[in-house]
Amino acid sequence: MRLRTTTLALAALTVAGATPLTLASPASAAPAKFADDFNGDGYRDLVTAAPMATVGGAKYAGAVVVNYGSASGISAARSAVISQNTSGIPGTAEQEDEFGRTLASGDLNNDGYADLVVGTEQEDVDGDTDSGTVVVVWGGASGLSGGLTIADPAAAAGAGYGQSLAVGDFGGDGRVDLAVGSRGKDIRIHEGGFTKSSGAASTQKLATDLYTSDAGSSSYGAQNLAAGDINGDGTADLVISGQYNPGPGTYDDGTLVYLGSASGSGLTFQTFLRNEAWRLAAVGDLNADGYADVVTSAAPGSVREGDGGSVKAYLGSASGVRTSPQTTITQDSEGVPGVDEPEDWFGDSLSVGDVNGDGYADVAVGALYEKVGDTAQTGSVTVLRGSATGLTGTGSQAFSQATEGVPGSAEANDFFGSSVRLADHNGDGKADLSVGAPGENDANGAVWNLRGASSGVTTTGALSFGPSAVGVPTVDYPRLGFTLLRN
Repeated sequence: MRLRTTTLALAALTVAGATPLTLASPASAAPAKFADDFNGDGYRDLVTAAPMATVGGAKYAGAVVVNYGSASGISAARSAVISQNTSGIPGTAEQEDEFGRTLASGDLNNDGYADLVVGTEQEDVDGDTDSGTVVVVWGGASGLSGGLTIADPAAAAGAGYGQSLAVGDFGGDGRVDLAVGSRGKDIRIHEGGFTKSSGAASTQKLATDLYTSDAGSSSYGAQNLAAGDINGDGTADLVISGQYNPGPGTYDDGTLVYLGSASGSGLTFQTFLRNEAWRLAAVGDLNADGYADVVTSAAPGSVREGDGGSVKAYLGSASGVRTSPQTTITQDSEGVPGVDEPEDWFGDSLSVGDVNGDGYADVAVGALYEKVGDTAQTGSVTVLRGSATGLTGTGSQAFSQATEGVPGSAEANDFFGSSVRLADHNGDGKADLSVGAPGENDANGAVWNLRGASSGVTTTGALSFGPSAVGVPTVDYPRLGFTLLRN
């Protein structure tokens, strides 16, 4: 869609048929218990994007689907579709907006309901092509409704604002902040104290040494953002994946770690974790020591010639993340099912959560190009276990559509594992595994949900659904499952 920045505030107020935009005082409600419980019922919800969905005749306009959790988990029936043509959502769905390319969540206005943050990096703004915007969709007792656009303070053609997103309390004031990355060097921190009428309390610029290009290529800037308390000081820290450029002629791929501060001094650079080829990072406490750990992944060919991708774990500590990896895991590592093969892209998607309730966070790892039997590019997901020493291949599980109990069949170009999500949707204390396969059924896409259990992820009660089951149009290849909410 095309927006004029002078009309953004007005657009945020036009929410006919949506939840009224009255703001509860921060003192009148406790913050949401879960960053992804949008209706405040105590169950975590699932959000899936179909960024290539046709909306109102506009091809590749994009849509997102929320499946609300319950005591019985998620289902296709308890869902809602949100697009830029949904009443109360700012703007208009237009061709190639790809609404939902990135997702994040948290209780931005401190009203007890989690809010959804949707990145649309290909949005045109004030005539600037692919300048990008971010939309906040407000949570409430009836679920997600109404919205506000968070504009790029330095909008420019090709900026790709919203290319990456993370939510966390980086200042330790009890109010969550929104970090937004683009194809440029800087990260914008929209500070907590959001209201439904005016957005963030203030916006700060975090200058980084990310590599960028004058051409505004989507290969540069902040490729991925993640947040978690790595040094255990009660404030969130920010993890940025991309290409590091600390000086002329110096380029390194990997992850930058910035530590939050309760003193009001803002985010401070701690270290750079070199990972041979930037991909993404996820954060969670793998060894249950009270410090969040950083899990990164690297593309094929980055560990040794011809490999299929790798995952590294870096442990947190009181002084921040430890700069030497605790482990590097490939599909040839001990205990990991499968074989490390060229171009599997093991690690192209990551999510962290405790699947068996033992207190150690586990890691879901997607390999979207995995060959299953003789079928190419069908995809798979491996669940690696956390332990007292950190991430381990011991006890790992692997799933594909050829796994007994997983609905469907392994077909070429399904790309099962393009996105993964670990979250407890039924409140039993064990994270469930959700998997996106945007190539399923000729690029209509689909999503799978497998339950967590004391023995690990189980296929008992597994479910899957495609776009038609949740109300997404199936014309022009919507690719449901292209993105899943991760943080």
